[in-house]
Amino acid sequence: MNPFLAVRLVSTSIHRWMYGYLTVPDSKTLQPSPDLAESWTTSEDGLTWTFKIRAAKWSDGKPVTADDAAWTFNKMMTDEAAKTANGPAVENFESVTASGQDLTIKLKSPQASMLENPVPIMPKHVWESVTDIANYDSEKYPSVSSGPYIAVEHKKDQYVKLQANPNYWRGAPKVNELQVIFYDNPQAAIAGLKKGDIDLLGRMTPQEFEAIQGDTNIEAWNTQGRRAAYLQINHGATTTDDKAVGDGHPALKDVKVRQALHYAIDKQKLVDEVQNGLAKPADGSIVPPMYKDFFWEATGDEKVSYDAAKANQILDDAGYKKGSDGVRTMPDGKRKLEFRFTIHTETPIEDKLAEYLTAFLKEVGITLTTVKLDSSKFTEETGVTGTFDIAISGWSVNPDPEEVMATHLCSRRPAPGGEGGGTESFFCDDTFEKLYQDQLKELDRPKRAELLKQMQERLYTQAPVIAIYYPNDLEGYRKDRITSITPIPEDKGILYGGSGYWPFYTVDVKATATGGASGDGGSNTGLIVGIAGGVVVIGLAAFLLSRRRKSVADERE
Repeated sequence: MNPFLAVRLVSTSIHRWMYGYLTVPDSKTLQPSPDLAESWTTSEDGLTWTFKIRAAKWSDGKPVTADDAAWTFNKMMTDEAAKTANGPAVENFESVTASGQDLTIKLKSPQASMLENPVPIMPKHVWESVTDIANYDSEKYPSVSSGPYIAVEHKKDQYVKLQANPNYWRGAPKVNELQVIFYDNPQAAIAGLKKGDIDLLGRMTPQEFEAIQGDTNIEAWNTQGRRAAYLQINHGATTTDDKAVGDGHPALKDVKVRQALHYAIDKQKLVDEVQNGLAKPADGSIVPPMYKDFFWEATGDEKVSYDAAKANQILDDAGYKKGSDGVRTMPDGKRKLEFRFTIHTETPIEDKLAEYLTAFLKEVGITLTTVKLDSSKFTEETGVTGTFDIAISGWSVNPDPEEVMATHLCSRRPAPGGEGGGTESFFCDDTFEKLYQDQLKELDRPKRAELLKQMQERLYTQAPVIAIYYPNDLEGYRKDRITSITPIPEDKGILYGGSGYWPFYTVDVKATATGGASGDGGSNTGLIVGIAGGVVVIGLAAFLLSRRRKSVADERE
């Protein structure tokens, strides 16, 4: 519930419903549109931005001011822990000041993504007393919010309950109550949808999606997703002072081994048999194809297609010989190519993925052993301590991909003491860093897009991560309960987990006999949102209390 620390999709989705940002993606075009900043200007040199903060109120009635935004950004600039979720967003900030409703941000160099800032603006009068951001859970209710909803109750491993914010500047949402419900068992969530106990089930696996087919009461929602799924390779984890950490297999430091791994993976088979055809094989990198301006795909000789013979040849040529047991060893013969594959506990689709990858790699003389971890341990080992070899990972990408690119910067590695971070790969590469800085300063959109594509190409060839597929967005909702809901983007977009609050601000449902009237605006209905082992369940009902994440394998934002 602490936005300075939150990187998981469920948390960031809730924060989009709770807090205002400088701008939000337009529901039709996904281009930046006004939110708490109603207008803005920039200097000719692109180094000074002035945002006019609108005359809005916090949910406790106090005015939203430019000082709230200045405090939020300055906190991130001066407190290492506060950088955890969105640190790169302020790395190029020279200073941030407030005067009345004017927020002035001075930059070190021009920054093309200034209007795509992913940081929620926090109420200074509530948060300035917090002395230890790293260990603050922010579990005080009701929350003080400026977005459509206010968090009013939270029980760990069970639910988060939110209510409509009557002070929201656009007006209160149509539903009075929104609940995030956490199911331990995805099958129970599907059963709840079919029975009508919940009204929307989001981010299903293909197997779960198939279970709702044919139900006349359920609208099956299958669209292009905003997520890339990939393998994270421990190519030599280090901290920001370049000290080695963890116990990654030394063979993975060799780019030839990582490239051989890439050739060994039959991505089409993974799509067909693990994703049941409801995904696109990744011949690109970490930006999914729904973002046409920024999507990059390998072609020609650079394209890595499934070729076990070529993978074997690469490893042979690099000196990794097969033993009598068929398993390769390091060129010095001292250690076998036996890698761990880290996945999340209680995620059957990752178990299935592990089975296929184990078989693929066996064909090229590599042994893969599955390691299952709960989400908190998974995050610690793959993002801080470096105690893994290969791990499943992925990211739900925003309309501007700068933030997901930034998760592969040197600065996103953990500090020597383990704080901060937010890395997705422990990558630290001079070429990638220069491209990142170049795109930051490039204000011509097509030219900037080309630089971002070159960054994806660098990840593809160096393979600190290996994209395997782009999953479809799979959801289902009760047609007999939900009267209207607007996806984002509005044309064939996403419901739960989209890049803005629009679906759950606009959603309306039929009032039920148990629904009580409310004097706070909105209809006599409630919205319930839940998680089942990485599946997010959203139920719309009249003040139902059904059943925070129980070490859930939820996905990175």
